[in-house]
Amino acid sequence: MKRRATLFGAGFNRLFARSWLTAGYLFLFVPILALVVYSFNASPVPNTWSGFSFKWYAALAKDRELLDGLWLSLRIAVLTASGAVVLGTMAAFALVKYRRFGGRTLFSGMVNAPLVMPDVIIGLSLLLMLVTVQRAVGVPERGILTIWFGHVLVGMAYATIMVQARLQDLNPQLEEAAMDLGARPGQVFALVTLPMILQTLLSAWLLTFTLSFDDVVLSAFLSGPGSTTMPLVIFSRARLGLNPSVNAIAAVTVLVVSIGIIFASLALARAERRRARDMAAAARGDD
Repeated sequence: MKRRATLFGAGFNRLFARSWLTAGYLFLFVPILALVVYSFNASPVPNTWSGFSFKWYAALAKDRELLDGLWLSLRIAVLTASGAVVLGTMAAFALVKYRRFGGRTLFSGMVNAPLVMPDVIIGLSLLLMLVTVQRAVGVPERGILTIWFGHVLVGMAYATIMVQARLQDLNPQLEEAAMDLGARPGQVFALVTLPMILQTLLSAWLLTFTLSFDDVVLSAFLSGPGSTTMPLVIFSRARLGLNPSVNAIAAVTVLVVSIGIIFASLALARAERRRARDMAAAARGDD
């Protein structure tokens, strides 16, 4: 009887957990699926289905404001992800490899501050700083460069946390062995450290790319004439009533992002399998 009750309890817990997991996935992905479905809606009313049509994709091809915003968002996101990963990796190395240096606590706090600081405060402070600098020296004008500054500031914090966690898990004896064999610090990083943190760098790049691509608050503070990103275009139209062409560009974005995630996951899995094979081969060689 006790064993039956235990089995019943385990089965109930498993069913309960799966139900909550299913509900969570439905909550996250059903709205996205609905958005994709309604992008093929022939009706100009976004939430009223009146037949299947591709006309909103044709209208999207003629919507220069939305397409220009998409292209600008992609450029800023790529630049932001690349800059954030480079700066975040440097900051993570400073925090992990050098345990004691003057101002370490302040440096760590400043790097992590954007993680807990509201975007409104960050955007406003950056705007005031840039206006002050512009009045003093004449540059920079608000545009793609100032948006990039703000996005890199936030993205670097996320990249630093991810790379720092990975570096702390690495076995320092591997780097020490390479240095004992005569490798210089640059060679140790390129041949030993970089391959071991490459997956984390790619993950950080994808995360910061996404954060930059869909940012509204910082872009609203830091953008200028002729530098309106796609989220800002959609946000400005939402106040006047969206048309289904926005659903079309959202569906295209979902498709592109899904393809990118699939290829990135396959690349990460392939690299992990190759690393596991190399480690197994090295272990057999030691034996």
